[in-house]
Amino acid sequence: MNFENMNIWCWLIPALVGIISGILGYLIGRSGNTTIDNSADLKLLQDKNAKLKADLDACNKRVSSAKANVTSTVSSFAAGAAVASIPFDAAGAKAAFGKAIKQDDLKVVEGIGPKIEGMFKDSGIKTWKALSEASVAECQKVLDGGGKRYQVHNPASWPMQAKMAYEGKWSELVKWQDEHDHGKL
Repeated sequence: MNFENMNIWCWLIPALVGIISGILGYLIGRSGNTTIDNSADLKLLQDKNAKLKADLDACNKRVSSAKANVTSTVSSFAAGAAVASIPFDAAGAKAAFGKAIKQDDLKVVEGIGPKIEGMFKDSGIKTWKALSEASVAECQKVLDGGGKRYQVHNPASWPMQAKMAYEGKWSELVKWQDEHDHGKL
């Protein structure tokens, strides 16, 4: 065997294989590199974004004009116009519930008992109107102040029930309470 010729082939074969692999890799990589043109989609999205911004600006203008109208209405009431109060109909409440109901008795709301009523009155919510204007988060905050025992109550329907009581919708309130289990929505 001739070792001089064999030494050349040990270097030549790997070099040829490397060169051929490099050329094939370059050609395969170049053929797979296609550029996707998304300019049309980008233009559509930019147009849609511009339209949404214009709609948002129009809504903001309507809101600001509505706030100005509300402010002027409130200031006219504060200037001397009296806000009418809804009178309490004790006879209607007694007819609907079958028992005498005192005005602004928060226990009429299903889910509120004597202790919870006391907690609400201590926090400044003393009337049906005040409870109807309170958010569910405010009601939950009052309950959370009473500890773990009261955190299990769900006040989601309490403002709505209080509004029905404040407006004297006794038959609707009784019907709603009959249809819903423990005042849950």
